[in-house]
Amino acid sequence: PHLARQLSNRHIQLIAIGGAIGTGLFMGSGKTISVAGPSVIFVYMIIGFMLFFVMRAMGELLLSNLHYKSFSDFAADLLGPWAGFFTGWTYWFCWVVTGIADVIAIAGYANELVPGIPLWIPGLVTIGILLALNLPTVRAFGETEFWFALIKIVAIVALIATGLVMIFTGFTSEAGPAAFSNLWSHGGFFPNEFMGFVAGFQIAVFAFVGIELVGTTAAEAKDPEKNLPRAINSIPVRVLLFYVGALVVLMSVTPWTQFQAGHSPFIATFSLAGLGIAATVVNLVVLTSAMSSANSGIYSTSRMVFGLAQEGDAPAVFGRLSSRKVPRNALFLTCVLLLSGVVLLYAGENVGKAFDMVTTVSAVCFMFVWSIILASYLAYRRRRGRLHQASAFKMPGGRAMVWVVFGFFGFVLWTLTTQPDTLAALLVTPVWFAVLAGAWALLRRRPAHLARYEAFRADLEAEARL
Repeated sequence: PHLARQLSNRHIQLIAIGGAIGTGLFMGSGKTISVAGPSVIFVYMIIGFMLFFVMRAMGELLLSNLHYKSFSDFAADLLGPWAGFFTGWTYWFCWVVTGIADVIAIAGYANELVPGIPLWIPGLVTIGILLALNLPTVRAFGETEFWFALIKIVAIVALIATGLVMIFTGFTSEAGPAAFSNLWSHGGFFPNEFMGFVAGFQIAVFAFVGIELVGTTAAEAKDPEKNLPRAINSIPVRVLLFYVGALVVLMSVTPWTQFQAGHSPFIATFSLAGLGIAATVVNLVVLTSAMSSANSGIYSTSRMVFGLAQEGDAPAVFGRLSSRKVPRNALFLTCVLLLSGVVLLYAGENVGKAFDMVTTVSAVCFMFVWSIILASYLAYRRRRGRLHQASAFKMPGGRAMVWVVFGFFGFVLWTLTTQPDTLAALLVTPVWFAVLAGAWALLRRRPAHLARYEAFRADLEAEARL
């Protein structure tokens, strides 16, 4: 059974934007600015620049064989079955953890909007709504994500427009006048020197989690040869507009010294402008952003488990499609796991600390997935030279750029060792890979797994010959 190609160009474009703009921009940027100062602008530009090459490598690989459903498929094909197993299950783990965090965040935002509401109600309602939206067809998911992403875009454009009006009309607040000079007149661009700049990477890299989401839509995109390159190529423009543009405006209206971790700079700026309902509006936007993230998580994890089941790396029951070409059993698996987020809401005050650690582990695992995409590209260049020559969507910079990005990932891992909480998470991460290694050792020699993997390879070779 094959997934249906029902995602149009507008769906793919907005899914890519939704993946590139995380909840971290709305709520996490206050902490990043307070740590790095105006140098945070360069932090986001550098991370966006490096991840663009990961996306281009992914795009060239996915288009080299349209039978690839996602990056775990080309990893299994080019690096060996172990790579598909580790990539698929690691990506699944990343999004399940992120989804649980989103359910907890949604319950918190709902409590601010409707004080006193029992936390389990918004948690259960969220999971029910997202399951109902994903079960009918993949088009229903695409339509939902289209509108979720549009709300995020409108909020950021509104912030930039409001901020520019305040700057050009000479708006003055208790912190002083709104002007572009605020970017450099409070200690320069690097007020906390090199280590402050480094700490910015440690936090900001988490804001880009999900940028690879467009890669999981490959099997369900209409006209992928045209729509995937278009979505991937627009990533740099989005990073410049939505991240850099918003941060420049925020720090021009209010000096960076006024920002605090845990407080949304968006709410602060709208409030300064005299828009009294800003807190409610931004809370609704952040609620939508968290819903969008959880929606993406349900979609991507179900497709990843479906692909793993087809390769023999997950129970066969998850490799079945409904009459509407939706992997229903894989969807149910993710939603059952998300219910643990509702349980965690009542687990005590240490949940916040535990989740800080788990989401850091998740972000490190996302970097593992990005690295596997690049390693697959190197294997593809070595083994499939003719396909690379024939490609209409070659990765710029080729092999040399892959090693530059690997070096950058090494730098980010080093930044995680500079703070006690992220260092602890980094040291815990190998536990996940040890669990996967044990599962792989049990699975790899089973006849059923070998047979399904051979069938998967035969399908890929048949597609390559067409």
